[in-house]
Amino acid sequence: MGQRLVRAKTKIRDAGIQFEIPQERELPQRLDAVLEAIYAAFGIGWDDMAGVDQRGRDLAEEAIWLGRVLLQLMPREAEVHGLLALMLHCEARRAARRGPDGRFVPLSEQDCQKWSLPLIEEGEGHLAKAASHGRTGRFQLEAAIQSVHAERARSGGIQWNAIMMFYAQLIRISPTLGTRTGYAAAVAEAKGAEAGLAALDAIGPEDISAYQPYWAVRAHMLQRLGKTPEALDAFDRAIGLTEDPAVRQFLLQRRG
Repeated sequence: MGQRLVRAKTKIRDAGIQFEIPQERELPQRLDAVLEAIYAAFGIGWDDMAGVDQRGRDLAEEAIWLGRVLLQLMPREAEVHGLLALMLHCEARRAARRGPDGRFVPLSEQDCQKWSLPLIEEGEGHLAKAASHGRTGRFQLEAAIQSVHAERARSGGIQWNAIMMFYAQLIRISPTLGTRTGYAAAVAEAKGAEAGLAALDAIGPEDISAYQPYWAVRAHMLQRLGKTPEALDAFDRAIGLTEDPAVRQFLLQRRG
């Protein structure tokens, strides 16, 4: 990160780029880049699942603060509300992501009592405001998926058909590898592991060689289908691509 900052400063200096506060009319055309930057910062902080580095949590909180500042500047932009809703829903679950011993806890097995209801309620409010503008976007759909997961704290269940529907809409807007893998996982829960595996198989093989979530999801589906040799191979691929020791231990236990 330090090297990137040095290169950026050098580029600004050599090109003679002036620091200018953009005019209000210029904000909309810059919005997508700003949203992506804020979410990237949140993602860096969120990736510190072990919680051992306070800087990670500080960065996530800073990203949420930036989201709120952006909302003050552009309160009528649906995707600003959507991004803030997404970050709040994710941050609400921070305390439940690890067990007392540091064990990784997947979302579907987390203790809802450890989720922050105030953050969830705030996120729901922003999601509702985003919907009122009638302009659906990527961050709103991602927040809607997290909202369905959050409903488990009240109902005790997960509406996988709703999650599958939101992922299907998200693929049309942002057909990333992560989105397609998430869609396949939702299909497996809603329609069965065979259907989920078919959705995974539709992803091009050139895209998935180094993508750890794909192999973890694939291993789980194959295991459910009783295809043990293929499941073990997928688990080995996922374990080999995992950097977090707790996640690696979780996969090793699931592998059996």
